Amino acid sequence: MCGIAALFSRRDPVSAATIERATRSLHHRGPDGQRHWISPDRRVALGHARLSIIDLATGDQPIASEDGRTHIIVNGELYGYEAIQRELEASGHHLRTRSDSEIALHLYEDLGPECLHKLRGEFAFVLWDETNRTLFAARDRFGIKPLFYAIHNDTLYFASEVKALFAAGVPARWDAESVYHSIEGGSHQSRTLYDGVFQVPPGHYLIATGKHLQIHQYWDFNYPAADHAPLRSDADYAAEVRHALEEAVRIRLRADVPVGCYLSGGLDSCAVLGLAAKHHADPIRAFSLTFDHPDYDEEKQAKEMAAKANAEFHPIPIRQDDLADNLPGAILQSETFCINAHGVAKYVLSRAVHNAGYKVVLTGEGSDEILAGYPHFRRDMLLYNRNGQDPAQIAALLSNLEKLNPVSRGLLMPDGDARPLENVQRVLGFIPSWIETFSARAAKMQTLLAPDFTAEYGGRESYQPLFSGLDIRKQLTGRDPVHQSLYLWAKTLLPNYILTVLGDRMEMAHSVEGRVPFLDHHLVEVICSQPVSQKIHGTTEKYVLREATRDVITDTVYRRQKHPFVSPPATLNPKQKLSAFVNDTLRGSALTAIPFFNQKNVVGLLDRVGTMDEGARVAYDQVLMLLVSACTLQTGLKLEA
Repeated sequence: MCGIAALFSRRDPVSAATIERATRSLHHRGPDGQRHWISPDRRVALGHARLSIIDLATGDQPIASEDGRTHIIVNGELYGYEAIQRELEASGHHLRTRSDSEIALHLYEDLGPECLHKLRGEFAFVLWDETNRTLFAARDRFGIKPLFYAIHNDTLYFASEVKALFAAGVPARWDAESVYHSIEGGSHQSRTLYDGVFQVPPGHYLIATGKHLQIHQYWDFNYPAADHAPLRSDADYAAEVRHALEEAVRIRLRADVPVGCYLSGGLDSCAVLGLAAKHHADPIRAFSLTFDHPDYDEEKQAKEMAAKANAEFHPIPIRQDDLADNLPGAILQSETFCINAHGVAKYVLSRAVHNAGYKVVLTGEGSDEILAGYPHFRRDMLLYNRNGQDPAQIAALLSNLEKLNPVSRGLLMPDGDARPLENVQRVLGFIPSWIETFSARAAKMQTLLAPDFTAEYGGRESYQPLFSGLDIRKQLTGRDPVHQSLYLWAKTLLPNYILTVLGDRMEMAHSVEGRVPFLDHHLVEVICSQPVSQKIHGTTEKYVLREATRDVITDTVYRRQKHPFVSPPATLNPKQKLSAFVNDTLRGSALTAIPFFNQKNVVGLLDRVGTMDEGARVAYDQVLMLLVSACTLQTGLKLEA
């Protein structure tokens, strides 16, 4: 993994100083070397900050084609590259490196945009095609790797992080409309919190010439119609998933540096570790976070799993003081609003991994998004897949689901009344539980917003921007409600939050590459094709994964219900440092400088939180964390309204 930056000017020459500033701001993503290339006409510049993992000797970038007319910068890992290298050499290409990144360059020369269908892995890259005077940029199918862009003064800018765009000269300003939609939960595939800054959506590529810019989709989930295929046996489905997942894990163990694993007490990371141990000659180092609150700590389950896999168990304790001390740094790395300090915990975890001498870890991210692991998907199953069941039984199951998931209150399960969602109901015919959850949180925030901010944006339908960018008829109509909910989550929360706050940004903050076997597109396509009953079987989530990996996980993990990765809320520890940090921030000048919030009402909420019951404090903690993250971004990125 690395950091990339690029400039394409339609008018004035680009400067070496500009691309150097952008690349230098990404040093944490690539501390092993920084290089750039500027085209002879000085209209194009490519910058690369390298984290060397494959081909330590000759893998520097930018990489040029044999004739020097095509150049590429890549952030990511491309798996199965050795076979493609042999194919390219057999067809007459002469490779300059032995790195995985170079295959994208030559595949583009041969196939153009169709090259993307040959690439497997997590990636974002920018390529300059001198022959056709075309800039080609692409992002992996799930948004594992970030790729932002902006147009300013007739120059097109690209970077792995927004801060690099700002370093290159793009104005640092809030986008008020995007801020409002983000607060409402109505995320967008392309827009960001920042004015004029966009992202290439997952599964898309961008083509820019001197006069035109176009974005095209090359991959989608393509869930089958609800009555699409005849059912097969549970054993067949499990075997199919096992084969695909084991291959996804095996190929992600390929590196020229040591590979470790993140390990919690959950099914996902335990399954990855169990399969990785089968294909790794030596014991794998397993890094686990531990918390000082029993409802959030999974050390016991993780340690048991490490023993089963013969892994080296490496616990990293996280306390409230640690979260407070590291919260600003983690938020600035995320560049987005956060609703829990779990991202801060991952930030601390990745630093511990770096200090232990590791550059690569396998992670369990993505499993819940493709296998309906979160409790709100089970709620959807109960509400919208009743199949003639007794209403009283459904009501009892829903009540039990809420009781078994107290840490998910307001985070993954609805808490309180939601904001109006008529547009969602009209478009989908139902309201996914995660949208209802986010809308209920947005309702809690209404009195905390500035009156003029609400007056300008409050009447807008918050999910309209999302729906306007999707092919509803092709991807959602006729699909099972749970699959529709999964699809919408994967287009929004997966790339914009899970893979950001709990993935790439926290890992790369400390030069650690996270590899996500569950988001191997071959595996995802297998799971998408399977019926909902393999994802949620009765009240058991991720059923097919449990059966597919039962032999490599502990019985505890096999039988355990999903426990979301959440850190203890600041509101539960009012006398500790994190709570003090939240209070000091929201009562101070940082919040005053942001034009979107009513500080008087925010202070009133802070004064009331201590009188609430524990469940309400858990739910309101997310509101406070969102406000704190906004303050941190305002100050750290020096944003203008």
